[in-house]
Amino acid sequence: MNRPNPVINRDTVPLLDADVLRTFVAIAECGSFTRAAKQVFRTPSALSMQIKRLEEILGHVLFVREARHVRLTPEGEVLLGYGRRLLRLNEEAIQQFLTPTLEGRVSLGTSDDIGNRILPGVLAQFARSYPAVQVDVVVGSSKQNLDRLDAGELDMALITVGNQGQEMRGEVVHTEPLVWAGREGGIAANRSPLPVALASHGCVWRRTALRALDEAGMAYRIAYTCDNCSGQEAAMFADLAVAPFPLSLVRPPLRKLDREGLPALADYQIALVRAGISPVNDALAGHVKEAFGDLRV
Repeated sequence: MNRPNPVINRDTVPLLDADVLRTFVAIAECGSFTRAAKQVFRTPSALSMQIKRLEEILGHVLFVREARHVRLTPEGEVLLGYGRRLLRLNEEAIQQFLTPTLEGRVSLGTSDDIGNRILPGVLAQFARSYPAVQVDVVVGSSKQNLDRLDAGELDMALITVGNQGQEMRGEVVHTEPLVWAGREGGIAANRSPLPVALASHGCVWRRTALRALDEAGMAYRIAYTCDNCSGQEAAMFADLAVAPFPLSLVRPPLRKLDREGLPALADYQIALVRAGISPVNDALAGHVKEAFGDLRV
């Protein structure tokens, strides 16, 4: 139950302590006071006291305590967004005055769906933090970008992982449900055989969808093949086909198809693979991972 909102004198509005916010974010991300305590090198009881004080300042309960873990209340979810932004701004201010300005060049490979989702914000934020660093972005398939990375043409690459037998490389930075999507009010999902729009061979989305359809014994035909997700989107917009799509990319006029009896699709993951480490590479990798941490599915 929420506590009554305190009456605040506008001349003495309390400030949110960065250390307390760091504790709050750690608990929210770990889902446990005990695990967060190890991360911030404090005792669980010390973290409990910090959160209690924070809840008193804000006049709201931030966590629901359960047997083995904690989860955010709606007010806690709101504070998490503010907390991450405030900590990011605090870090930027410190870097601006206390750390040497980074200079150099870094190249990043990505697929078009990742580029459309997070890269504009990441690159804008990175440019503000490190204006003397030049970032080169190459858009291509995961296989193409891994080949470029191994050839020394890229410093890092964001790739989709999840193919059976695929060698695991890099650090997983995002996990997301893959769902069937189609046009709202469309009829493609009701056709037989089912028309599907897929990416090219080697794509995790393609392999996952075809395996699910084969295991379900569902008749289908590949009506549309393309190298990028914008092509799949075009096919769905025109109601020519349905497609396996990340849940976060399903937006009007598309919808998640959950009443058409299509077989469930597994989650897929995005990994960050790096060719080496350097201050410039570390900085960009940190921004990328933070952006995925803020991505809401």
